[in-house]
Amino acid sequence: MPSYAEITGWGKCMPPAVMTNDDMASVIDTSDEWIRTRSGIRERRVSHVPGSDLASVAGFRALAAAGASAEEVDLLVVATCTPDTVIPSTAAHVQKKMGAVNAAVFDLNAGCSGFIYALAVATAMLRSGGYRKALVIGAERITWFLNWSLRDTAVLFGDGAGAVVIEPSERESGLLASHLGCEGDALEALLVPNFGTAGNRFVEDYATFDVMFDGREIFRRAVKGMAKEVRIVMEELGLENSDIDLIIPHQANERIIQSLANHLGVPMEQVALNIGSYGNTSAATIPVALCEALEEGRIRPGSNVLLAAFGAGLTRGAGLIRWGERTIPLGESDAELPPCDQTALEIMSEAIKRTG
Repeated sequence: MPSYAEITGWGKCMPPAVMTNDDMASVIDTSDEWIRTRSGIRERRVSHVPGSDLASVAGFRALAAAGASAEEVDLLVVATCTPDTVIPSTAAHVQKKMGAVNAAVFDLNAGCSGFIYALAVATAMLRSGGYRKALVIGAERITWFLNWSLRDTAVLFGDGAGAVVIEPSERESGLLASHLGCEGDALEALLVPNFGTAGNRFVEDYATFDVMFDGREIFRRAVKGMAKEVRIVMEELGLENSDIDLIIPHQANERIIQSLANHLGVPMEQVALNIGSYGNTSAATIPVALCEALEEGRIRPGSNVLLAAFGAGLTRGAGLIRWGERTIPLGESDAELPPCDQTALEIMSEAIKRTG
């Protein structure tokens, strides 16, 4: 059985329609300053297509970077809390769109911690010897859920997808250690009620989603929860803060990220930060930030990359990636989203009219 599961490909897909804070302020009681000072967000992307389209394009780009084809993939895991359909899984839609006909597929819902959970699961499955090439995708279309009468949540989220390919390796690389957890006693702090079999589908406006969001409670638990998981992973590997080359945290709130860095005694220069451009894309934030760190040359062969996340559940997780020898894609994919001829506000116009 292989000892490790190395990341050999990576790719992201961000929808083209941009919604700025000023766009938000034109239809909701808020302002650019209010949003930026509380979250660090300047703009976010709004998808005109289902989440499986975002996932598929990101997946094709990751495969091209690995020099692999969709037919070679034998494990496809999609981390998402905004599935195309409940039955079948989003991963099944992605398999069909990509032609990954030889892959076992499933979705994994751990909220914003989803990508770390999915990477840990896929890594374990490869290291067991049963699979040879896994495609792990974090993809979300959260704007579809937004209730525009709820200012505290409507301004925070955006859409996007990121993906990695992992393959068995005898080189000490890939996800070397991870630790996952959940604080289910506080699950009401981030909850979309009446969506699922526990809800009442015959109530009026069943398709309007009221996101329950306790920002103060999430902030308090997120910093402590992520720091706890990070310490467990670091202790398992015998690493110190000075051994970490880059931290890629979940991009939920700039103040949470700064608090985490302070808690760990790490300078912000050592932390990936892109929330200003994309908002919170849930399970997509970490793989998208990982792709951008590679594009910017912030990850080098042998780099120690620390992941940390906290999300609905309330889930939490951390992982340490030892990067392999290659940071340059082997190829590029020509996969693209269908053309978009609408602005972000136009895409969301019906939701704004119904819930704003």
